[in-house]
Amino acid sequence: MLRQTSLGALGLVVGGILTVVGFAAYFADNATLNLAGFFYGIPVLLGGLALKAAELKPIPFTQATSSEVLARREQQATDTQNQVRKDVTRYRYGQEAHLSDVLERLGLSPNREERPLLQGIRETLINDSYSLILEFDSPFMSLENWQKKQDKIAKFFGPNLQVQITQPREEQIDVALISDQT
Repeated sequence: MLRQTSLGALGLVVGGILTVVGFAAYFADNATLNLAGFFYGIPVLLGGLALKAAELKPIPFTQATSSEVLARREQQATDTQNQVRKDVTRYRYGQEAHLSDVLERLGLSPNREERPLLQGIRETLINDSYSLILEFDSPFMSLENWQKKQDKIAKFFGPNLQVQITQPREEQIDVALISDQT
């Protein structure tokens, strides 16, 4: 649950409440509560604003995961698949886009404007193996460029994984990370 909670929003709410209490205590001539409200409220409020400004929202699942796929995930998912799924489905701070460092290392992000953007993920079975599918909006990077990097992507995401790259519709690329553990 904490992964789905925005620390920026939490900081804004708590800091806002403490600051309002501090102001109310100031006008009510309550020195102790006044100091506590100002000394804790304003820094927490500013911290919440900073986190909110640097916030990257979680990537949604584009389809519900079936119980069969969940059972297969427990049996076959690699550490890399679990880490990628958990990283992109939680709030991140200080990053411009999900997996931007990975795309840069793989040579799939020539610059900030042309970087493919992760739009969604889904879990499914491909050839009876657990698969995590990353759905990228990729208007500037062609399917051929992605396919040229397929071996590099497979090596990057580690052992016991196969990578399958498809283009379900124009400007969208699906990268399937398929568990090779049987």
